[in-house]
Amino acid sequence: MTETIKFLHSSDLQIGMTRWFLSPEAQARFDDDRIRSIERMGEVARHHDCQFIVVAGDVFEHNSLHQRTTGRALDALRALPVPVYLLPGNHDPLTADSIFYRLSDIDTVTVLKDTTVHEIRPGVELVGAPLLNKTATTDLVRAALEPLEPTGAIRIAVGHGQAQAHTTDVRPDLIDLSYVESRLGDGTIDYLALGDTHSAEPVGTTGRVWFSGAPETTDFHDLDPARVGGEINSGNVLVVTAAKGEVEVEQVRIGHWVFEALHRNITSDEDVEEFLSTLRAYPDKSRTVIKYGLTGTITLEQNRTLEEGLADLEDVFASLKPRDRTTDLVLEPGDEELSNLAVTGYAAEALRELTDAVTEGLSSQTDRDALNLMFRLSREN
Repeated sequence: MTETIKFLHSSDLQIGMTRWFLSPEAQARFDDDRIRSIERMGEVARHHDCQFIVVAGDVFEHNSLHQRTTGRALDALRALPVPVYLLPGNHDPLTADSIFYRLSDIDTVTVLKDTTVHEIRPGVELVGAPLLNKTATTDLVRAALEPLEPTGAIRIAVGHGQAQAHTTDVRPDLIDLSYVESRLGDGTIDYLALGDTHSAEPVGTTGRVWFSGAPETTDFHDLDPARVGGEINSGNVLVVTAAKGEVEVEQVRIGHWVFEALHRNITSDEDVEEFLSTLRAYPDKSRTVIKYGLTGTITLEQNRTLEEGLADLEDVFASLKPRDRTTDLVLEPGDEELSNLAVTGYAAEALRELTDAVTEGLSSQTDRDALNLMFRLSREN
């Protein structure tokens, strides 16, 4: 019978992370859910009969967290139902002030503080490539693997960093994927568990090198077809079943938060309603962060409907904000709208000037706001 080992792979919890666009109330909920992701990892590990958990870097946002945050996180780690192995990453490197030194009294937690090979059980080994400073100056994964010989044991390697260049810059810390695949091929390791990229994805050609992604979303998934990108697959953990020379990886969703960037071209009543209906349809708005860009030409009435709908939803979402660089809505009042406004004298003259400026594209945001205000006040009267 082929020996196998099943374990849970995660990374980038970044406990203590703050997001500037969240209100204090939403930030508190965000903080709580990041810590509770540790509990959910334990539940998944128990349900899938995992024998241990690996967190491939960036457990903490940095090494100087508030005492309450640190205490709750350590308590959650202490309560995990299986042993957990933590790798220091670039956010929480193993420097003199590292939070990891506070874990020494937790028997079920092992910090991968060097490249020592750990025996999980006879025939199963784990080796890490920790960051000892915020910035690596060499390929730490390669440095950890080079001294190792091929083995008959199932050996899991754990690293943190990029395995593919996203720019033309030469980076000394870039993980040499071809070298990793050669060591997978000769039996030195059987799986490389990576952290740093916040979306779960395999890299390379073997299917045995994976980024787990962050267990809670941290940044936006851009849904604009012209700009698709960002965090496209966060909020998961990986359940890995490893045998000598082969692995199976199952993605299990545990995240609650949604970060999405929306874009709409709005030119009609139906467009306004579709956009507002899309926002209303999000199931857990208290854990949903939306930034939106709107383009098109709309009437004053359509703009009023849009603004009122957004105002009703702003306090319901964790965050609902316009994306200024992709928003370009042009107000074009209809003749009937203008004729129905009950304004005379100076107000009528001001309205005419504002309307001309807006229609001709010469208006400022202040002009647009003033025109909208006059329209709403006249409608209310």
